Parts: sequence; C-alpha cells; structure tokens
Amino acid sequence: MINLPELWKLLKFASDYNNLTQSQKEILEPILYEELQARELKRIRYLMQRSGIKRIKRIEDFNWQFNPKIPREKIMPFFSSDNWVDEPQNIIFIGPAGVGKSHLADALCYHMITQHGIPTTRITCFDLIEKLKKSRNKYNLLNYYSTVKILCIDELGYVFPNQDQANDIFQIISKRAELLPTIITSNLIPSDWGKIFEAATATAILDRLSFKGTFIKCEGRSFRRKN
Repeated sequence: MINLPELWKLLKFASDYNNLTQSQKEILEPILYEELQARELKRIRYLMQRSGIKRIKRIEDFNWQFNPKIPREKIMPFFSSDNWVDEPQNIIFIGPAGVGKSHLADALCYHMITQHGIPTTRITCFDLIEKLKKSRNKYNLLNYYSTVKILCIDELGYVFPNQDQANDIFQIISKRAELLPTIITSNLIPSDWGKIFEAATATAILDRLSFKGTFIKCEGRSFRRKN
C-alpha cells in the first residue's frame, strides 16, 4: 500500500503534509488511498474506451499447449515489464491466420492499459486505412496514431493499400521510430511485404520496425478449426 506522503504527492495537495497531526494522518491515509484507487480505475476505463479493443483477451487465457511452437519465452518478458515502452521496442507477430497473433497482441495492449495505465490504441490495418480515407482532417488523425504511447496495427497483409494509403502507414511508423513502440501482426513474412506495399515503401517500413524490433514467428494450427 502507498504511504501517506506518496499519496499526498500523487493527489497534488497544495498544503504541507508535515503540518498534519498524527491522528489526522491516520484518518486521512485510508480515505486518500481509496480516492487514488477510484481515480486510477476511472482513468483505466477511459483508456479502455479509447483503445479500440473490441473484445478483451487476456494472456492468462491463451492456450499455449494448442500451438506449442509459439515462443512463450520470447513473448512473456513483454508482459512482465514496461521497459520496452520506456526504451521503445517494436513487436511484430508473424504467422498464418488463426494461430493466435491477434490474441497475443490484444492481450498485450489490454495488459499495458490495466496494469500500467499506458495509453494504447489497437486498430486493424483495414480500419486504419478507412478512417484516414474518411477523415475530414487527416493530419490530426495521422498525428494521433503517430504519438499515442503504444500503437497496435492488426492484420497487416489482408488489405492492399494504394500508394497514398501506403505512404500514410509509412509516415505513422516513421514518426514513431525510435520514440514510441509499435505492435504489428501480419500473415506475411517480411520478405513478402512487397506484395502489399511498393518495394521501396516495404523496405523503409521494415527498416524502421526492425530497429529495436522483435519479430516473433507464430506457427501452428488455427484455433478456429480445433473443433
């Protein structure tokens, strides 16, 4: 439990904590701790509403036994620490449809919001392109996706953007490079990204994602066909 001096600082009271009597401190501490918890819950609810996460997926619910080749030892360190956010690292999940890439990415986004209070946005590549296409002020939207603390672009490889749309995706990833972490899921191995982007654009995007980036190969059967 956070002690009273820390609570006083976190809740940003202007008065001097040292002027309180001991009895006042004992009365105030549980009240202020409850207030801090309420504020944090409200903040997390707000972050979840803005996150774009449609269905909550937790890492605790992921079936590692179904696809044992998925490298658990490579994935779990991202759940046990937020160092990869403070010292930005990109995470790219690569594998065929149905093996659990989106579950892992969504679970990581959910974990970073609920456990660390970090602003996170999750969006499919299709929805990203559509939002940019329909936006009245594309610059503001590009700026938002370029500056949100964690950005997850799901299902890269299922849509074929035109050159302008590909440039928008590149601009977002380029502006985030070395500053903010980006999570990507794709059904295509990096050498095939030239199938969805013009070759120079694909190379430029991969170059920025690869710097301090971890590519995680997800192999196995589709969860959707296990029954």
